[in-house]
Amino acid sequence: MIRFLFGVIVGILIFFFFLYFGGGKTVKKLGQDLTDTGKRMEVLEEFIRKGKEDVMEGIEKRIFKKEKETQKKGQ
Repeated sequence: MIRFLFGVIVGILIFFFFLYFGGGKTVKKLGQDLTDTGKRMEVLEEFIRKGKEDVMEGIEKRIFKKEKETQKKGQ
């Protein structure tokens, strides 16, 4: 029972802090900031994907080059 009452009191305090710090305006501002952050993350993900593809192509070229050299030496 004490935990329940403690939870209710904490909930009420959180609600009052929410109203005190701007309520809906604060939520709207946080939402806009999160949207901007999401857009930046998408750009970074695309950059990382392209970089990974470039690195993988370079590695594959080296591996196939070494395999071809090994086959030529073996023949």
